[in-house]
Amino acid sequence: MDRGQNTGGLMSSAGLVRYFDAEDSNAIQIDPKTVIATGVMIGILVQLLTFAA
Repeated sequence: MDRGQNTGGLMSSAGLVRYFDAEDSNAIQIDPKTVIATGVMIGILVQLLTFAA
């Protein structure tokens, strides 16, 4: 391959890594356990509504 040819790879994602690595103090902070628990509860609710119908 030619050295001047851009193959994408790590250089193309470097900006995204830098963007997602930064934390905003104004952002909403949610505990990951809360997200998992909410997903499980919604799944159980959907299953209950499916069996009831």
